[in-house]
Amino acid sequence: MNIKPLADRVLIAPCPAEEVTMAGIIIPDSAKEKPLKGRVLATGNGTKDEEMIVKADDTVLYGKYAGTEIELEGEKYLIMRQSDILAVIED
Repeated sequence: MNIKPLADRVLIAPCPAEEVTMAGIIIPDSAKEKPLKGRVLATGNGTKDEEMIVKADDTVLYGKYAGTEIELEGEKYLIMRQSDILAVIED
């Protein structure tokens, strides 16, 4: 994949949603909780007013409605501004 985000944008691979079943009831994908954690795949160069703090392979937390969802080669990704990222999870 050759995607290079521009300016202060970040490409994120969301972590898979956890499947929760109750007494044999299968919850459809549309009803699953949207994941709020993901791994940064690529970043832009930043802007003159905002330097890039996150980098590739960082695990980040982001808002529930943050970013734009895109689908490439059957996989779903998010592109969002760095300012939409709430925190970096350090191991």
